[in-house]
Amino acid sequence: MKQFQSYRFSVAPMMEWTDRHCRVFHRLLSRRALLYTEMITTAALLHGHVDRLLGFDDVEHPVAVQLGGSEPRDLAAAARICADFGYDEINLNIGCPSERVQNGAFGACLMLEPELVGDCVAAIKASVSLPVTVKCRIGVDDQDPEEALGTLSAAIIAAGVDGIIVHARKAWLKGLSPRQNRDVPPLDYPLVHALKRTYPEIPIMINGGLVTHESMQEQLRHVDGVMVGRQAYQEPAMLLSVDPLFFGEEAPLTDATDVVEAFIPYVEARRAEGVPLHSMTRHILGLFNGRPGARAFRRHLATEGLARDAGADVLRAAAAHVVKARSFRPVEAVSG
Repeated sequence: MKQFQSYRFSVAPMMEWTDRHCRVFHRLLSRRALLYTEMITTAALLHGHVDRLLGFDDVEHPVAVQLGGSEPRDLAAAARICADFGYDEINLNIGCPSERVQNGAFGACLMLEPELVGDCVAAIKASVSLPVTVKCRIGVDDQDPEEALGTLSAAIIAAGVDGIIVHARKAWLKGLSPRQNRDVPPLDYPLVHALKRTYPEIPIMINGGLVTHESMQEQLRHVDGVMVGRQAYQEPAMLLSVDPLFFGEEAPLTDATDVVEAFIPYVEARRAEGVPLHSMTRHILGLFNGRPGARAFRRHLATEGLARDAGADVLRAAAAHVVKARSFRPVEAVSG
């Protein structure tokens, strides 16, 4: 599966989480992980502030943009805009179950319209030279997962899709919130493994419920890549192990405290542009989870970082709590 190595590990697109500041931070932890934007709708791109929606830092490469939409012509136009901005991949969202997305007739509800999804992929492929991938579920509501995933996959492969990312759960369009849809429907990894056996020439990536490095590496025995969402966001230090474990390369930095220091130049540059500190530091609150000083680190950023004039000095002071906690050694009582 060496030919698909660029897909071996990716951080999932997550609404309100994986913005440009988050992606720069994650890139400090791994040079090789493929990063994704939040989902961006075609309507927003075609009628909104393109620079604000698509702007990113060159250090983020490789970085893919995820689009939400169901009109082939609009998706093609949006894809051309993304390609002009320099993104490395166009991904189509066929997995989000939120009511807002359903009302826009895209996301997971498109599992019910595989031919339309195929048309969307074909239109994007015809408009750009970038890889085009699809992120989907194994089905929705009362669909038979084997049939639903098989039918959708056949349609998008016929349309020329370059890779399929499967969140290995159904999505329930009614009755479950988006948060519940990430946990309640049972996982079906074997179904995704079977899809890979059916289409050995197509990169197949798996998403959903992956927490430990061991479980992720186990999946790579069956598919070409793993996509990790909340675990990578809430426990970002785990990304320091991605390059050594999944790509056989040294980690870009050796310790989480080094990551904070490396993040500061970016923070200073964005602060000079007027970006509030908390817009950036909210993504790093979990960096020291489980380590001495983590609570003090979070508390300092969550309180001091909200001030209008808060700058990189707040970040340095927060990290100092971790350094202090690490160096502290309780003195044993001396008996007389």
